[in-house]
Amino acid sequence: MNVTQTNEEGLRRQLTVVIGADELERRLSARLDELKDRVKLKGFRPGHVPKAHLRKVYGRSVMADVVQQAVAETSRQAITERQERPAFQPTIALPEDEAEIDKVISGSGDLAYTMSFEVLPKFETMDFAKLALERPVAEVTPTDIDAALDRLRAANLRYDTKDGAAEQGDRLTIDFVGKIDGEAFSGGSTEDAQVVLGGGNFIPGFEEGLAGAKAGEERAVDATFPDTYPEPGLAGKQARFEVKVKDVAAPHTPALDDGFAKGLGLESLDQLRETVNRRLEQDRAVASRQKLKRALLDALSTGHDFELPPTLVDNEFQAIWHQVTNDLERSKRTFEDEGTTEEKARAEYRDIAERRVRLGLILSEVGTRNTIEVTDEEVNRALLERTRQFPGQERKVYDYYRQNPRLLAELRAPLFEDKVIDFIAELAKVSDKPVSAEELYANAEDETGHAHHHDHDHDHDHDHHHHHDHDHDHR
Repeated sequence: MNVTQTNEEGLRRQLTVVIGADELERRLSARLDELKDRVKLKGFRPGHVPKAHLRKVYGRSVMADVVQQAVAETSRQAITERQERPAFQPTIALPEDEAEIDKVISGSGDLAYTMSFEVLPKFETMDFAKLALERPVAEVTPTDIDAALDRLRAANLRYDTKDGAAEQGDRLTIDFVGKIDGEAFSGGSTEDAQVVLGGGNFIPGFEEGLAGAKAGEERAVDATFPDTYPEPGLAGKQARFEVKVKDVAAPHTPALDDGFAKGLGLESLDQLRETVNRRLEQDRAVASRQKLKRALLDALSTGHDFELPPTLVDNEFQAIWHQVTNDLERSKRTFEDEGTTEEKARAEYRDIAERRVRLGLILSEVGTRNTIEVTDEEVNRALLERTRQFPGQERKVYDYYRQNPRLLAELRAPLFEDKVIDFIAELAKVSDKPVSAEELYANAEDETGHAHHHDHDHDHDHDHHHHHDHDHDHR
């Protein structure tokens, strides 16, 4: 094997590898020896077929396999001997000239092929001990707990039947049949449906058409399905609903007492306050860590300047762009609706792709140099956490992940990222900065750019888990 570098441009490499005809002949002869003991040909006893006859019958097809195996082995050998670190699987280009190919297959010519790839950049990481970072922290106060309890009460309104006409905030219990052009449509009818006027949970016009209704009343309500309605057959259509009002109930906020706490599965109001306090502290701790993580990633991105493998950036950009355009298509919106243009959006997401690739390379380098690893036990714990998101299907989800290496890798990646970030944060100078809750949650977004909701008030008879850190949190 002879290897010649024919091109080097930045991180791009192109090698020409030549495998001599004698080497191919040696490989072919060895394969024919293996074949001799297995092949059965008419007129010959097993294991006694002359090699010359095997070459005549199978030579070209066996040589094709020999070439394929030789290319795979020599390409790996060439990269190893040159101590290259390809950013992705090299592209192999075999000869296209038929006469040249025929010479190789017939055993009378050398095989020359080209191998193109990009290498990972070599760079030195910054001195993490010189990093000065602030971690915003917001103390949970009694006022915060009171406000959270008020939100919790508002989310758990009680309703009492009333005699008068339905007003904003009242809950109606209804039966209805929906029709389009006089014909009932699938999914347009139900019984004992509950509608809160002003809740905005039904299509435009439906709740408005029930204002002032009384128990026992029957009404015809006209409403229009939005153009963006997920069922294409109904999108943009006007419908008439024949509604029977069975009950009208007025809301009231429940008293904050032991009874309210017990309704949420707790023993007392004191325990409810303790639970809310703990949840707020946990949520703010996560938000603090996320802000510190973002600051650390910003510092890593600006503190390193090295060439990026173009194909890695292109692939990352295409993945982001595919998600962006799909989201716009699903919501039937345009870049103009988002206050930008496609050209500006492309530039913005190209920058994001470059940042993600740069940070991915930095974190990978730090992890490799410091032997930071994610154990199988840690991956399994993450998998168990993931299965809890699918009540009743835990075993099915668990088995599906265990049988799919790509999905397990997706679980492992954010664990590795967090371990490396924690390692760097331990070396950096991190100081706590007291802030208000509003400041802590200001501009809080996840890696897809969606706003995150904080200080959650959940029913407290369930253990809720919030996944704030995701793979590719490199924006």
